[in-house]
Amino acid sequence: MDIDLTEAEIQRYARHILLPEVGGTGQAKLKAARVLVVGAGGLGSPLMLYLAGAGVGTIGIVDDDAVDLSNLQRQIAHTTDRIGMKKARSAALAARAVNPLVAVDTHETRLTAENAAALVDAYDLVCDGTDNFATRFLLADACVLGRRTLVSAAVLRFEGQLSVFKPHDGGGPCYRCLYPEAPPEGMVPSCAEAGVFGAVTGVMGTLQATEALKEILGIGESLSGRLLIWDALATRVRTINLRADPACALCGPEATIRDLSAHCGTAAASCAA
Repeated sequence: MDIDLTEAEIQRYARHILLPEVGGTGQAKLKAARVLVVGAGGLGSPLMLYLAGAGVGTIGIVDDDAVDLSNLQRQIAHTTDRIGMKKARSAALAARAVNPLVAVDTHETRLTAENAAALVDAYDLVCDGTDNFATRFLLADACVLGRRTLVSAAVLRFEGQLSVFKPHDGGGPCYRCLYPEAPPEGMVPSCAEAGVFGAVTGVMGTLQATEALKEILGIGESLSGRLLIWDALATRVRTINLRADPACALCGPEATIRDLSAHCGTAAASCAA
């Protein structure tokens, strides 16, 4: 890849460049990458900060929510003096403070069926840091239809889940292969209803950043086809193998979902987690 690193970048990313799996070529890949983070909350905060620290060239942040006092127990990109500020703007300030060399695009909007395809298409890789099924399914569908890799994490109480979905690259499962339909409203409580242990969002957001960076660099073993589950109270990690569903309505050979028109209304792109 023909992207030169400046002397300041070589110094800033020296510990990356020392790694044989990364080196100068890998760091140039990170500099050229464009990553969309949907949700600037408990997951999106550490995720976005580590992407910035790693030197991902362009980071897009989608969130229309504002910083609230109840967020600060876990959403570490935000500070007390930014209460009331839009989360996308607050997260951008935090990312630029970590690394002024990266570009941060703020999208102070809800993810909708009307804007999801264009947002996804503008980036190379997408990270889901939201906390509601409406947004998760909309984003997952947009990623499959737009042939973009999705790094998805979720948290509730003391548990976290993480996987990578990229059926366009190697034929692995998509999000709907795991969850064909959203559960009935109210069946699964949100973090605002059930609570969440703050540090759990930090761990899962950091793991999410790790998987995103691996995908950009093309190193290690992808989490595609596997679901990682972390139980913080038991200090136990387990991995479940996932398979593509040949009858999947989104990525199967006879898929019936061909556009985003099935998604009505808007989905909150914030992460209360």
